[in-house]
Amino acid sequence: MNKILIFGGSGSLGKAIFKELIPFFDIYSSYYTQNKFKKNKRYFYFNISNDFHDLLNKTRPNLIISSLKGDFNAQIRFHENLIKYCEKNRVKLLFISSSNVFDYFTNFPSYENDKTFSNSVYGKVKINIENKILRMKTKNWVILRSAMLFDKKSVRLKKLINDVKHSIAIEIFPNLIVNINSTEIFVKQIHYIISRKLEGIFHHGSKDLINHDEFIFSVIKNQNLKHVNYKFVYTTNENRYLALFSNTNLFPKHLQFTYEDVLSEMIK
Repeated sequence: MNKILIFGGSGSLGKAIFKELIPFFDIYSSYYTQNKFKKNKRYFYFNISNDFHDLLNKTRPNLIISSLKGDFNAQIRFHENLIKYCEKNRVKLLFISSSNVFDYFTNFPSYENDKTFSNSVYGKVKINIENKILRMKTKNWVILRSAMLFDKKSVRLKKLINDVKHSIAIEIFPNLIVNINSTEIFVKQIHYIISRKLEGIFHHGSKDLINHDEFIFSVIKNQNLKHVNYKFVYTTNENRYLALFSNTNLFPKHLQFTYEDVLSEMIK
């Protein structure tokens, strides 16, 4: 049985991964600020700025999932050391990345083997870490690039509802074409990758596209929100894409989905 350690296991995505995998694998997770996990024997306190070897010696994982957030420089240093550990100890590494590694490109959706190029600090950090993983001597790794997560438990939906409640304008990007990801399906895709012992780069997003403003309008309607203020943001005069498609590592049909599936999931 795989023994898995999730770095960042107390975040919304980390908790969902833990919940999905715990019936099938020997799972451990890290937490930082959420002390409610202190009494949970499968959760261990971890500060990204500290050495991780004590935690790894306690759990002895053969597979590590990195879902950590925090200071960008600390993230880079952490992953540099984690990659060395994984190579030395033959531990498989799954790194959760983002569509933002392509946020400089504007004219088309991005595929697994396309060159990464970002204009944002966040995207550049993800690229930095990805490049370090790609240079690993072994191919015992998976890069999981996620489109925008937007589901009933997502931070984005909670923020949107809270902003509407407090009459804060909702930013929408009329010229931005995106695809969407769902936490529920994302964690099932991760489970599939682990169970099938797959490697390489995977793109996690709906199989169709929608304009950002249309999607937000649909979410507003879906949640029956009223008296909404909008802030229209035009970063370009023409349409641009921030979307992930697959032509190499395709998921089976039961793990493929549309943005309408994501919207429907929000009102289950």
